[in-house]
Parts: sequence; C-alpha cells; structure tokens
Amino acid sequence: MPLSKLHVPQLLSAEKCERLAAELHASLVDICGVNPDDNFYLVSHYSQPDMIVHPTFLGNRDPNSSIVVEIALLGGRTDEVKEEFYKDFRGRMKEHGVEPNNIIIYLIENNPIDWSFSEAGSVKSVLGL
Repeated sequence: MPLSKLHVPQLLSAEKCERLAAELHASLVDICGVNPDDNFYLVSHYSQPDMIVHPTFLGNRDPNSSIVVEIALLGGRTDEVKEEFYKDFRGRMKEHGVEPNNIIIYLIENNPIDWSFSEAGSVKSVLGL
C-alpha cells in the first residue's frame, strides 16, 4: 500500500513524470512485492528557488535537476530488499535519461492500522488483520 510523492523540478514534463511514476511502480512491484493495484502517486512541481538540494551531500548531483521520491509503505522489508529497490529504480530511470545521482529516495514505513481507503475503516480492520 504505498503512496508515493514525487517532488520534481518545475520544468520536468508531464510525460517524464508519468514515466517516473510508472517505473517507480514497476520497481516497487518487482522488487518490493507491492500489489500491482496499489498504484497511488502525487506529483509536485517546484520552481528553482523552492527546491533546495545540496549538490554534494553523500554524492554529487545537479540541484536543478534533482528529484525527491517519498514513499509511505507498509513496513517489513529487509535492508537487502530496500537496497535492491534503490538500485533497480535508479537503473530504470537511467534508461530514461535521468542521472541516478539526481534521485533522492526516502521510505516512511507504517502498519495496516495507518491506512484507510473507505468508510469501512482501516486496512487492518477491513482485512481482519
């Protein structure tokens, strides 16, 4: 049940954002075992002064071309799976002309009680977990 937020530069085209979301979803499905129907994305565009990204913190990047990916998802994946996910997603984006060092990813893990999709209540109660 991930919800992904893509924070991108203002000039990144809608087409490129759609590819970014599609590749992110494919990587989450293939590497993290996410249900293919769990496809929820928000894209926010930022003008240059509104997106401040350090050019050399833990790697070299172009602050004007950086993409920040925030993913809230159910916890429980191993460190190895997370590392493979980071590598896989960056590889997919490189194939679309996005410099891998310009992608910052962070995960926010939570539990079934932290999600609700309808008036039926939390995912925990709906699925009887």
